[in-house]
Amino acid sequence: MSDLLTEDILAHIGKQSAPRTEIVTRRDIRKYAVATNNRQKKYLDGDVAPPLFHLHLFWDVVPLGELSPDGVSIDTLLPKFPLEKAMAGGLDITYHRPITPGDWLTATRTLTDIYEKSGRSGPLIFYEVLMEVCDNAGERVVSEKTTRILR
Repeated sequence: MSDLLTEDILAHIGKQSAPRTEIVTRRDIRKYAVATNNRQKKYLDGDVAPPLFHLHLFWDVVPLGELSPDGVSIDTLLPKFPLEKAMAGGLDITYHRPITPGDWLTATRTLTDIYEKSGRSGPLIFYEVLMEVCDNAGERVVSEKTTRILR
């Protein structure tokens, strides 16, 4: 066992969020395309969602006072870690089919791994979260694995 990762922390591996369902609208696709300066007609017309559109779709909408110092909502899927400075460690996204207006999408997030490594400036904690997004038929639309590093 590592010095930082207790049995209580490691027991969170496999923890899953409640499914969250959202509808995709043509207007939301168009607004996202404009906001991200994506000028392809199919995105500006809202016929199909641009890459990364799904990222914001399932975010919590919370009061400003409930945001973390870096401006995101507190992730209740995660345990309290002994290290708190978070850095991006990687994002691996697989699109199984395009996201289109009228899609009812359901996302479920699973904490799939927590591990420790030694870095030049001291210990690092890595964790991985898998988000599976499915349509009403239960078919996968997007699979996303996020790796974060804490120091």
